[in-house]
Amino acid sequence: MLRSYPAMPDTGTRDSPAAPMATIRIIGFDPGLARTGWGVIESSGSKLVHIANGGVVTKASLSLGERLAILHAAICAILREHAPHEVAVEQAFVAKDPSAALKLGHARAIALLAAAQAGLLIAEYAPNHIKKSVVGVGHADKEQIQAMVKRLLPAARFESADAADALACAIAHASLAGSRSRIAQALAG
Repeated sequence: MLRSYPAMPDTGTRDSPAAPMATIRIIGFDPGLARTGWGVIESSGSKLVHIANGGVVTKASLSLGERLAILHAAICAILREHAPHEVAVEQAFVAKDPSAALKLGHARAIALLAAAQAGLLIAEYAPNHIKKSVVGVGHADKEQIQAMVKRLLPAARFESADAADALACAIAHASLAGSRSRIAQALAG
């Protein structure tokens, strides 16, 4: 994680169902140089609502610098349009191809940079953590992830696995945010 999380405000407990729950808007990113998936959700307690999702595609015929500039401009525009409170970015896994791993690292850096420039709270999650949070199994395949994202966010329609993975990243973050809130409430007394 790049930034630490402040103590969550008291937003109600199960003992006081009339107390309002804070709504958190979260954007998830599944970075890639060719295609970066993104997905925006809102979380209020255990309720999740799909807001938007999509992908940013860059052409392989462009130079690395041009592709990164396109990715940065697009992510900055998405952040301005959807005004998330927090950002969740999928961590890179160790790839067998060093060149592919480096390209993935560049794309991740752009997502992290854009979020940091916007002053947002940023969290990073390993792919297995995201899969376990959403599907219940750390080694779930793409189809299982898409099926659970559709189940958790019935209004979501996505054209790519990258967008579904980005939504899954946001869902995993929302799950952890709920845990942080309950811990903060328990410690507050």
